[in-house]
Amino acid sequence: MSCLPAANKTAEAVTCGIITLLDIFKDWVHTLTFDNGKEFAKHEQVADGIESETYFAKLCHSWGRGQNESANGLLRQYFPKAMGLLDVTAQQMLEAVHKLNSRPRKCLGFRTPYEVFRELSGTDAEKLMGYALIT
Repeated sequence: MSCLPAANKTAEAVTCGIITLLDIFKDWVHTLTFDNGKEFAKHEQVADGIESETYFAKLCHSWGRGQNESANGLLRQYFPKAMGLLDVTAQQMLEAVHKLNSRPRKCLGFRTPYEVFRELSGTDAEKLMGYALIT
């Protein structure tokens, strides 16, 4: 499946985008947890496409998606809520993702997401432009 990732928020576009972006990681992606938006209506296609289990978070239980909330908080260091995301350039996003993937994490034994991904996969994630390996 090839498409532009998340060209819009339709279930078809989001499904295509998720599968396209995660296909190269499907050996390491075992589960995905979605929020309850309509754009995830085709979650079964995502599960089949990347061979993973999919789950939905409980309404109003943001702690059920801890990694997602943590990643949002880290990204907000670069793109505050007051800043419209439509104003963010692709270059700004790539720079922020690179900085976050280069930041050592306590939960990773003070290694960076890049280092851990390289150890586990044998792949140099720094060459995979724009993938956030935020943990």
